[in-house]
Amino acid sequence: MVILGLILLIIGLVASIPVLTTVGAILLVVGLVLNLVPMGGTRRRVF
Repeated sequence: MVILGLILLIIGLVASIPVLTTVGAILLVVGLVLNLVPMGGTRRRVF
């Protein structure tokens, strides 16, 4: 999810498409939060 968000963010910035930039930034943030916040336990989960 992080990689997909980064790709969409870069494509949106290069092609100057604001919708892709917004979606890419949202996916990037959500992916980082899901990877860094432990859910349902103390160990780190990587999705």
